[in-house]
Amino acid sequence: MITDPTNLPAFGRRPVLVLLAPPRPTTVPAVLLAAARIIETNGFFGSDWVEDTFDRRLATPHASRRMNLVGAIRCAVSGDPHVESQLADTAIGYVALSLDPEWTDAFSLRAHVDDWAEEPGRTAANAVALLEYLATAPERAA
Repeated sequence: MITDPTNLPAFGRRPVLVLLAPPRPTTVPAVLLAAARIIETNGFFGSDWVEDTFDRRLATPHASRRMNLVGAIRCAVSGDPHVESQLADTAIGYVALSLDPEWTDAFSLRAHVDDWAEEPGRTAANAVALLEYLATAPERAA
């Protein structure tokens, strides 16, 4: 008799499928490395935080779409590219100040990172290289 793996006796126990989410990063370097992995996996989108923000063409979850640096950093922290958090804002500010230390408020810092991402010719490799460099460089700005 061949045993079907779905018909094994449970002896009064019910099998439970447990989905484990990976732990979220808690430091700025870890956030930047996680954001680099998100861009490597999903792709880079230079014009908005995520591709097709208003779901006109795509039906996939926003966290699995191509995204820019701000969206990837937010997604690394919260799992959603639209959710703001203090750690994400700190990481975004760190990237902005590393690009140009003349910026001050949080909105300007996000805009500066967005401007960098929107320059023509930016690629996923550029974004990943920047995030990895800022996360691992010994002479980090922050």
